[in-house]
Amino acid sequence: MSEFTLTLIKLAFLAVLWLFVIAAVGVIRADLFGSKAAARAADRAAQPRPARAPKPPKPQRAQSSGGGAPSKLVVVQGERAGTVIDLSGAPITIGRAGDATLVVTDDYASSRHARIFPQDGQWIVEDLGSTNGTYLGRTKVSRPMPIPPGVPVRIGKTVIELRK
Repeated sequence: MSEFTLTLIKLAFLAVLWLFVIAAVGVIRADLFGSKAAARAADRAAQPRPARAPKPPKPQRAQSSGGGAPSKLVVVQGERAGTVIDLSGAPITIGRAGDATLVVTDDYASSRHARIFPQDGQWIVEDLGSTNGTYLGRTKVSRPMPIPPGVPVRIGKTVIELRK
């Protein structure tokens, strides 16, 4: 091979190596600070909610009217077991980020893992594009879902419940 060809191969290898380094830094940055895609997905999920709201509330209202609405969120398992958060109507964010309402230091939780928010008299759980997923009972949360009182919501090793 000519020296020119070897130089081109070296430069191509160097370019591929730098692309790998840049991709690795991007993945680390997204894990530490949250990804733009997760934020966009959360924004998209927040916008069409009023159009979807009329279907789920009807059965849930019938259930919640008999026993009253939940008033607190309780951590029943995990590092923060026993923690109680009063449900004031403000959204609750859960994750490893310092600005989350419920900060969990679980290796299986993302920095911005999930969000719980009130809608039409019930509380809804939404996964914010987490790596390991959020589970309502034994069901993986793939879209915003209503949380019945007493049904566990699992985020990594942390389990939370809505209680009256």
